[in-house]
Amino acid sequence: MRQHLKVRYSQSFPEAGCDEAGRGCLAGPVFAAAVILPKHPEKELVEVLNDSKKLSVVQRNQCRKLIMDQALACAVASVDVETIDQVNILNASILAMHKALEMLQLQPLMILIDGNRFNPYHTIPHTCIIKGDASYLSIAAASVLAKTSRDAYMEDIHHDFPEYDWIHNKGYPTPKHRLAIQRMGLTPHHRRSFKQHPQLRLHFEKHRAQ
Repeated sequence: MRQHLKVRYSQSFPEAGCDEAGRGCLAGPVFAAAVILPKHPEKELVEVLNDSKKLSVVQRNQCRKLIMDQALACAVASVDVETIDQVNILNASILAMHKALEMLQLQPLMILIDGNRFNPYHTIPHTCIIKGDASYLSIAAASVLAKTSRDAYMEDIHHDFPEYDWIHNKGYPTPKHRLAIQRMGLTPHHRRSFKQHPQLRLHFEKHRAQ
């Protein structure tokens, strides 16, 4: 049986969990969410919530509804491709988290971040936790909201560029996505600053030689 995630990190309340989705993609914005859960989340949420990567699509959507119903406050924000190319994906991910925190209707006294990098948000203390989305409920909740929001966005723009198969790969460098780049080039949704990726580098070298 899976061990339930921890409800809280500190005695500070309210406590917000933050996570992002789409950092390793070749296309599309990066999304981030911030979630404040109650001190005693309902059993139904505690028993099913986990790192979004460990949940099926059906489970993620189920958790999303439970999170939206139970959260004291939650918000999702994104940073577009143009900004990613200007400030780099790490800074864009942190910016998306800051934007999500800014949108919360309840100010947290502590912020939990999935990963090992973050820039302070105002004067609110924070802690970075590697694999935090598999350890704390609030971070897992943020991972679910960020992931489901980004997936919905990529599925929407898939209809304008079906050859890239975003409805299945959500912008990650799958073989079909890489082949589409090789054959048809980049779309306005691709991150030009990711040109060190082998497939994007091939595209840039091809056009430089023309």
